Amino acid sequence: MRHNAEHCADRLTGLFEVMLGTGMRRGEILALHWSDVHLMDRKLYVRWTLTAVNNGKIHLSEPETEASRAWISLSPRVMAALHRQAALRMAADPHGRLEGLVFARPDGDPLRPQWVLDQLRTRTTELDLPKIGLPDLRHTAASIMIAAGIPLSVVSKTLRHSNLAITVDL
Repeated sequence: MRHNAEHCADRLTGLFEVMLGTGMRRGEILALHWSDVHLMDRKLYVRWTLTAVNNGKIHLSEPETEASRAWISLSPRVMAALHRQAALRMAADPHGRLEGLVFARPDGDPLRPQWVLDQLRTRTTELDLPKIGLPDLRHTAASIMIAAGIPLSVVSKTLRHSNLAITVDL
């Protein structure tokens, strides 16, 4: 994260930070809309997921399970990342509004999942880190929460697993 902040300072810096801080899935973070981010209440709502069919047509849909559609509380670190992202977005909008996707291309179109993965791999290679994927950020988020002493039931709820056994198994 330090490398991202110091050498990239782009929309993906915030995206990776939010993924690590919330455990959101790739499709969820790419489909996150500003209307679902409630900075004053320190929470966001997972309402959509984004998929790319054969890395072509982008499709927004509701998450597959009811458990996946839920509120996520935001840590101070995630709040800071979202505030930075909001500043980037407002600077790019001639009217200074927060609309559309939180993490998007400069024209507001969705980021392609494969491009985001390629960027993650490029950045980890620059640092001589092992090859990781976007789901690994979700698993790392869980490990960080567990190492911080957060009860497994809270970790499971934050990750929006359908039951505690899934969290324990993973």
